[in-house]
Amino acid sequence: MSPVVAQSDPRDPDASALLRASHALMMRLFSPEENHFLSVDALGAPNIRFVTARVGGRVMGCGALKICDGYGELKSMFTAPEARGKGVAAAVLTHLEAEARKEGLPVIRLETGDLLHDAHRLYARHGFSVCDAFGDYEETPSSIFMEKLL
Repeated sequence: MSPVVAQSDPRDPDASALLRASHALMMRLFSPEENHFLSVDALGAPNIRFVTARVGGRVMGCGALKICDGYGELKSMFTAPEARGKGVAAAVLTHLEAEARKEGLPVIRLETGDLLHDAHRLYARHGFSVCDAFGDYEETPSSIFMEKLL
């Protein structure tokens, strides 16, 4: 069954449960100063397009596009462990890229952790390449920055 991706409210109980699981994983893997995730409430801001991917009616993945000045930033990309490798993250990423194009953004950027090898491979498969730090981020050994020109 293919994932169904749609705009969602991050405060929806199913979406927020998935976000809390993502945050818990990031806090286990990285120190507080190395974590750059947005809170559930922050993901509801007007400049953020938050989406979920449902499989069989269950929320199995999520992601967000933050509309910045001159670019879009991917945030909160996460797939439930039982749905990994089944196209959920790719469906979310494709949907968010379409949102960025609809917004007229020339580039999508992201920051991800150096330990998240599956994420690095996903982004590379979708045309992202390593770039320098952007926005308010600083270069750190635990951060990898990537971008894709649209």
